[in-house]
Amino acid sequence: MESSQEKEMRSSSWLVCWFNKFRGFPTKSPPPENGCHETKAAAQKQRKPGGWKAMPFILGNETLERLAGIGLVANFMVYLLREFHMEQVVASNVLNIWSGFTNFSPLIGAFISDSFLGRFSTIAYATIASFMGMLTMTLIAWLPQLHPPPCNVQANQCKGPTKSQFGILAMALGFLSIGSGGIRPCSIPFGVDQFDATTEEGRRGINSFFNWYYTTFTVVLIIALTLVVYIQDSVSWVWGFGIPTMLMLCSILLFFLGTRLYVYVKPEGSVFSGLLQVVVAAYKKRKVTFPDGDDVEGVYYDPPRLKGTIVKKLALTNQFRFLNKAALIMEGEVLADGSKSNPWRLCSIQQVEETKCLFRIMPVWASGIICFTAMSQQGTFTVSQASKMDRHLGRNFKIPPGSLSVISMITIGIWLPFYDRVLVPSLRKVTRLEGGISLLQRMGIGIVFSILSMIVAGLVEPMRRASAIMHAGEDGIAPLTVFWLAPQLMLMGFAEAFNIIGQIEFYNKEFPENMSSVANSLFSCTMAGASYLSAMLVNIVHKTTGRHGRPDWLTKDINAGKVENLYFLIAGLGVLNLGYFLWVARGYQYKSKYRIDDDDKHDFDVELNNVVEK
Repeated sequence: MESSQEKEMRSSSWLVCWFNKFRGFPTKSPPPENGCHETKAAAQKQRKPGGWKAMPFILGNETLERLAGIGLVANFMVYLLREFHMEQVVASNVLNIWSGFTNFSPLIGAFISDSFLGRFSTIAYATIASFMGMLTMTLIAWLPQLHPPPCNVQANQCKGPTKSQFGILAMALGFLSIGSGGIRPCSIPFGVDQFDATTEEGRRGINSFFNWYYTTFTVVLIIALTLVVYIQDSVSWVWGFGIPTMLMLCSILLFFLGTRLYVYVKPEGSVFSGLLQVVVAAYKKRKVTFPDGDDVEGVYYDPPRLKGTIVKKLALTNQFRFLNKAALIMEGEVLADGSKSNPWRLCSIQQVEETKCLFRIMPVWASGIICFTAMSQQGTFTVSQASKMDRHLGRNFKIPPGSLSVISMITIGIWLPFYDRVLVPSLRKVTRLEGGISLLQRMGIGIVFSILSMIVAGLVEPMRRASAIMHAGEDGIAPLTVFWLAPQLMLMGFAEAFNIIGQIEFYNKEFPENMSSVANSLFSCTMAGASYLSAMLVNIVHKTTGRHGRPDWLTKDINAGKVENLYFLIAGLGVLNLGYFLWVARGYQYKSKYRIDDDDKHDFDVELNNVVEK
């Protein structure tokens, strides 16, 4: 039986077949039975993996797609307030609900890719969906009948969107969510597929690919938060959406131009089904007693690994011991050839331990939701604050409100090289930990910074509002420089540098290699949970405050509200979350550890840096 590394994807997509024929992709005659692709082993006799030759097409597609998507999101709160005349709470709800759905969609995309379409087809369909979403957004900004009319300044009246206009907006956002759901979980694994991990050159290529991937992502963020937002804010929303749309079209063409160079890996099933089988099998055997002794051989189902597999074998552990019953061999459950008679009654030790990895990580994952809830305020109420402050940089240039979060990105860009090259080596000598501090410690520090950021934001807002009330004109803009918001954004940059990057590294190290799609999707689920929690908090605050004739904290006019109370509320939740995180982290057992001894014979447990290699 061939492993996934010995097969090339036989795509179920007519799109793949058509483009391969169009580009002259080499196929054998007669064609294979299950599609237009031959096996990977056979194809490699004719050509080697594209490696770096394929990277311009893959990285170019990903870069342009991110630029289009982030260019829309960065200033979307301003667009909803100015062009769709939504109230602050309604605009925040739209942004949070859409962001939540978008960040949950990679889990669905990972399942579809692993089970049915494969990575190439999933990315292909997803980029087309993203283009449709961006094209619809451009048409909404361009055609007057697709968005509300301008406000009547003399009558001080602004008409909101009709049901049909809001429906078209929702359709555009839905296309963008589908696109993100297919591209995000597949782009990194598809890039890794292009290198031969059995060679030293291929392994070096994989490491360089990760570096280039995150470098291009950072560059895209800076461009989107500055140039694209400036065009939207100061030139035209049509051009501000139209340019990313054209870039999205270029990303599609670029992606398909590389079809002759790509390696296609056939989908062999999602890990989610295996996880569910463990839970079901353990429940069916809940009344079965464990055998005496610690002997595993012959008692638990532990088939040999398939030849050529890259997944490291996991040993049976006693944590979450009730799941071990799923691997207990009962009469008639193993066939003569060593296979299982029913996968819903018997699972391998590897499946059981992979499920335990998810069980161990989920409590830690939950702690990231409130931390990211604080970070998500940068795109909503921080933008509202900035729009009511003096944003001049010099006499003629005015900083767009949506560009202000670039301060967090600059903070990360300055801090990370110092942290990696100076601080970590110094800490390593003291703590004897390979990363200077453990990943859980890094995540905890990020939570602390997110709390401090919300406290500082809550202290700055009353000062901004008082200045606006005392000195502002009819436009309600305070003569207070927007850089008073810089401290809270810098603190949030530190929170991201510690917590977000720590989360990504933590998931990739603690999940087995074949669960990389889950690891890459889990962080998106953190952002999704934070978006929904933020929407819930905003709605509760909006409905419960403002009684007895007083305006609510989050009223449409930010100068009449009390946004700082929302910040303090999130900071309070952050303190509770920090206590929960410390309790969870204290009992966490890492998947892998190794021990080193120094000259004084002290032993230190150090996390194993088992970076995912494919």
